[in-house]
Amino acid sequence: MSLEEQAREQLAKHRHHDEHLHETMLTRASDESDRAEGAGEQARELLAETRHHDDHLHETMLTRAADGQ
Repeated sequence: MSLEEQAREQLAKHRHHDEHLHETMLTRASDESDRAEGAGEQARELLAETRHHDDHLHETMLTRAADGQ
């Protein structure tokens, strides 16, 4: 194999490796974005549950206060 062929082969290997790294980085970035989006949705759900619970407690306290009069 000539020196030029060896250089081409090494260049092709290097390019393939760079493309693999790039794809890996894109996949990881996408996964992180999906996880962040999911965490945001969970936070919204928990907040809604907490508000519902607080509203229920408030209504219960008002009912008990009215019944006590």
